[in-house]
Amino acid sequence: MKIRFKKKHLKTYMIFGILWLSLGIIALFFSSGTILKYGYLVMGVLYIALCLFHYKKQYLSIENGTITKHDLISQKMNLNEIKHMKKFAGDYILKSDTAELTINTEVIEEDSLKDLRALLDNLAIEEV
Repeated sequence: MKIRFKKKHLKTYMIFGILWLSLGIIALFFSSGTILKYGYLVMGVLYIALCLFHYKKQYLSIENGTITKHDLISQKMNLNEIKHMKKFAGDYILKSDTAELTINTEVIEEDSLKDLRALLDNLAIEEV
């Protein structure tokens, strides 16, 4: 099961990427001798790459009893190892003996959020 990002989140990254790329292209033609113009291009490419990464991988995937948070450095946690769950400021904080995973519900699509809540409610976890 995939827990998807909101479309607004993905669009924001794409807009920032296009803006940074536009600034970089404008700086290439009108700027003289400064190295910052390449920084704009790099930022644009990074934002667009991050948007495409988020679009392809999405926020969370839950497969074979493992929950994986996809980011530049992915975090994994086995569902049967979760000892505590805490709801704080709209986030879910899942804790095991060795790891902690924070799930930001602000960036999750509504249908996916319902699926995630149903999954977490079905687990026999102590809420703190």
